[in-house]
Amino acid sequence: MTANELRTKYLEFFKQRGHQIVPSGSLIPENDPTTLFTGSGMQPMIPYLMGEKHPLGGRIADSQKSFRSGDIEEVGDNRHTTFFEMLGNWSLGDYFKKEQIGWMFEFLTKEIGLDPEKIYVTVFRGDESLKIPRDDESVVYWQELFKSINIEALAVDNAEIGGMQNGRIFYYPVEKNWWSRAGVPNNMPLGEPGGPDSEMFWDFGAELKIHENSQWRNQQCHVNCDCGRFLEIGNNVFMQYIKTQTGFELLKQQNVDFGGGLERILAATNGNPDIFLTDIFAKAKAEIEKLSGKKYEDNREAFRVILDHLRAATFLIADGAYPSNKDQGYFVRRLIRRAVRFAHKLGIEKNFCSDIAKIYIQYYQGAYPDLLEKSEKILEELEKEEDKFRRTFAKGEKIQDKETQQLYYDLILKEKALHAGLSDEEVINLLKDKGIPTSAINLSAEIAFNLETTHGYFHDLFFDNLKEEIPGANKKINNINKKFEEKLEKHQELSRTASAGKFKGGLADHSEKITALHTATHLMLAGLRKVLGENVHQKGSNITEERIRFDFSHSDKMTDEQKKAVEDYVNEAINSKTDVVMEEMTLSEAREKGAEGAFENKYGERVKVYSIFGFSNEICGGPHVRNTGDIEGVFKITKEESSSTGVRRIKAIIS
Repeated sequence: MTANELRTKYLEFFKQRGHQIVPSGSLIPENDPTTLFTGSGMQPMIPYLMGEKHPLGGRIADSQKSFRSGDIEEVGDNRHTTFFEMLGNWSLGDYFKKEQIGWMFEFLTKEIGLDPEKIYVTVFRGDESLKIPRDDESVVYWQELFKSINIEALAVDNAEIGGMQNGRIFYYPVEKNWWSRAGVPNNMPLGEPGGPDSEMFWDFGAELKIHENSQWRNQQCHVNCDCGRFLEIGNNVFMQYIKTQTGFELLKQQNVDFGGGLERILAATNGNPDIFLTDIFAKAKAEIEKLSGKKYEDNREAFRVILDHLRAATFLIADGAYPSNKDQGYFVRRLIRRAVRFAHKLGIEKNFCSDIAKIYIQYYQGAYPDLLEKSEKILEELEKEEDKFRRTFAKGEKIQDKETQQLYYDLILKEKALHAGLSDEEVINLLKDKGIPTSAINLSAEIAFNLETTHGYFHDLFFDNLKEEIPGANKKINNINKKFEEKLEKHQELSRTASAGKFKGGLADHSEKITALHTATHLMLAGLRKVLGENVHQKGSNITEERIRFDFSHSDKMTDEQKKAVEDYVNEAINSKTDVVMEEMTLSEAREKGAEGAFENKYGERVKVYSIFGFSNEICGGPHVRNTGDIEGVFKITKEESSSTGVRRIKAIIS
């Protein structure tokens, strides 16, 4: 089965069961300060999970583009990617556990033909401290389904200790079977929704535990261990709770939020745990083999990094994240440069990134036609960034060779000394006797810091080199990396964990302040289009309770007069105390009425249009005040600057 076939089968399956199919949202979230990227299928759905009515009803399905920057360092094994597609279906206060579990069992075993003997399930164990019971209800539904095809589904409650025990359904704690954007309940902010989940795993066979991961051979195996035998292919989240001051309370509606990694389900249908052996990567892999003269089987880590990173960069650039030194652009730059670095290890010394991107554009153009529409810009940005980095890389390699020679020697000596059983004090004395500085950790952090801030040579490349030079010293090098991260954080505010996010508000937070600022953002965009021209469109925004940050298409720096004119426009609208009117209509009707909306594709065929007569008319799914007079205060632009090529950024407040 191909990825395109699997995606089509999934969407058609749920369409036949009353679901409206919506297009994928952008990888760059709209008005959501919780994260730099869309890292899961549920992110664009948060307002509707919280109770807001969706224009298309209570049953929705899609395939959502997702990116998780926190997985960059994990790429290289057979299952981790930074970019992936999340097949999703939602019940917004409609059906619940029984229907969802039944449909997923039917889809996996009948629609795409997976062997039910190889499917295993986990459920929530319950937590007395949270006053949330264990999910025995889901266990009953799963057992009935397995029994219908003559499979006994024994439920086991201590797999972490006792192993499989002939079980098929396994209870796990909140660390494994609870889902929210913020992770476990203790990390969830007030007002954040979450709930227990029931995950599905595919068994690639007990022999995999021995063959590929021999270090796990003598340890207890269970579906949530790390031996590589089992792969999670889907997660039924029963989004039914919200965190409050007094604990967890039931949401106004019981929701289902299913997410299944397309690439992982595809690996299961192929019977091979290596997702890079699916048809998605076949042509790109063949091109890298041609360019390098090397085989995938002999250079898996390098191939996997290149395949993943360039696919992710292609999609991110298409969604407006161009390589830069801040925010989303920082990660795009990092992806491209890591890909070039690993290509260098394979002997590819000429520009190749755009060649791989062309293959992905061609492969995905049916499902994501915007890739083809934006192909010229994608290829231009990749070519430009690769050119820049190849020059930086050559310079950085020379600097590193010179400055880290002593560091290599120092770490190697430490490693040997520790293996010889010497104490820390004896090691220090030995280093002193040899005339070698004992500040290796601080020294290496200084070197990496200098390479990155002065020469643009990313620190992960520096540490990759260290690990290659000193096999067995990974723990020490990781400690050095932590020191460096602390130093770099003090130098510049760049998110290193965008997928985790800060969780301090956003569209999920319908507080009065954020709602007011969100509505003011609409007025500001209308003012910008009036003052600067209709070439202005939204390119991204981030709203917290303190301020608005807004990116828009425009090449020139705004003058003081232009900023003042926009401020006057917004404040006039606020003072006019005009009603904010919402209407539901088709996308084509909204366009006919002149509604602005850069992110309309995420809403489907029916959209919400918010109109402020005489001032603003825009497609949106977020919260708004009822009257502009509810925006209490004066709108002021505090900063206007360049965000990237052809994109400006405004920061504004209501005071």
